[in-house]
Amino acid sequence: MNLFLKFFFILPIAFCIFQFGAKSAPNVLFIAVDDLNDWVGFMGGYSGQVKTPNLDRLAKMGTAFTNAHTASPVCCPSRVAVLSGQLPTTSGIYSNRHWWKPNVPELVTIPAHFRNNGYKTVGAGKIFHHTEGNNPPESWDDFQALEFHDDTFARTRRDQYPFIPDQDAPKGFPFSGIELYSNEVDWAGLDKPESDFDDARAAQYGIDFLNSHRGSPFFLACGFFRPHMPWYFPKKYLDLYPLDEIEVPADLPEDLDDVPEAGKQLAMKKHVDLKKVRDAGKWATAIQHYLASISFMDAQLGQLLETLEKSPHAADTVIVLWSDHGWHLGEKQHWHKRTLWEETTRVPLIVVSPHLGESNQVCAQPTSLLDLFPTLIELCGLPVVADQAMDGVSLVPWLLYPAKHRTRNAVTVHELQHMSVRSNQYRYIRYIDGSEELYDLWGDPNEWDNLIGDPSFEPIRKDLSAELPTQFAPSAKSYTQFEFDPRPYTWTDKKTGAVVSGSR
Repeated sequence: MNLFLKFFFILPIAFCIFQFGAKSAPNVLFIAVDDLNDWVGFMGGYSGQVKTPNLDRLAKMGTAFTNAHTASPVCCPSRVAVLSGQLPTTSGIYSNRHWWKPNVPELVTIPAHFRNNGYKTVGAGKIFHHTEGNNPPESWDDFQALEFHDDTFARTRRDQYPFIPDQDAPKGFPFSGIELYSNEVDWAGLDKPESDFDDARAAQYGIDFLNSHRGSPFFLACGFFRPHMPWYFPKKYLDLYPLDEIEVPADLPEDLDDVPEAGKQLAMKKHVDLKKVRDAGKWATAIQHYLASISFMDAQLGQLLETLEKSPHAADTVIVLWSDHGWHLGEKQHWHKRTLWEETTRVPLIVVSPHLGESNQVCAQPTSLLDLFPTLIELCGLPVVADQAMDGVSLVPWLLYPAKHRTRNAVTVHELQHMSVRSNQYRYIRYIDGSEELYDLWGDPNEWDNLIGDPSFEPIRKDLSAELPTQFAPSAKSYTQFEFDPRPYTWTDKKTGAVVSGSR
């Protein structure tokens, strides 16, 4: 009987994939968003009202994975994980200080795999981590130059931004009125044309491509910077969020009392900024600007989607949207990312496949951004990447049956051995020193009550801890150990003299 049921479950999947494969290879619109947590309409993470009509519309076009989680709570390792299908513990890319290409030169990424299989690959904005040295030209037929019109003055390191001219901070900086930990950390609604902002430029690149491209299947990547700091956007978006309607996160002063020391250290890393914001009476103002940044990004997304829908590509383009990780705005006494709690790990993930699954579906099963690479391989009929282990699984079964039970949970790795597992109901955290946390998200959505030590939850702790990685790739070399030449796009190991090229 079990075999009989299995056959009738697998048969529809096989039929749909066959039907999909019978068509010409589908295009891909691959949309990345930076630092967007679950404060999105369809996810309901914000206690007030957030205006994201285009994200919500996109979610209704396909399947919204509402329990999706990042593989790492930091930009570079998160993006390498998505684009390679590998956890940091597999690739060794744990930090923003790691250039992936000279450390794992054999690693095949999503755009490279599509390009190797006949796709025209183009992109704009932040896909890999945005510093020079992270986006090898070999992955792309064309990629819009990253020029940072929004905050040129904050891009002063020549080893990371060799083509960005030196520029003094503008008059009136910081616009927030608070000096925080870097020039990048600021907020303001600005009085300049919307088309001058970097996210509008990235969207326009995608719009121009969709309007002009004909012929070969394409992989178009569009990466939005907002709501990553600085929260700069056209000031009209502030009108969407009157200050007296802003809701600040629920605050529990003793929140960290049952958190082990390693967790407290992560929470406190940027607590000084949270204290400055609160002491200045600008907590609600900061949240207002985060929300306005989201709505500004959402508007750029809307223009891109509208162009696709009016183009000849609409009927045969897979759309994927994801955020690299979330952001704390005071929850757990924290003001940043780089933690293993819900505010950092839970992210929007939407998959729209025109020939597979229904529209307006919601999958609440625990899902990892690591699943995107194998999903796109299956949806587009590409061969698997030879000799490259992947830590995710294809989401095709959940596009067809969103309620299908998933036995694998979502793993997040921070730095070398801080790790988290998120299931349907629980989150388990283990830090490098062996200390632990366990939360019941159904009864405790704020993760205020650490259940470690409660014997009734020991079986759950044991089961979830068994899903953590047990093998750890050595940490990659820091970018300071390489000499990077951006024009031929080569990295030279300062110690060995070995040269790695990322050119086409």
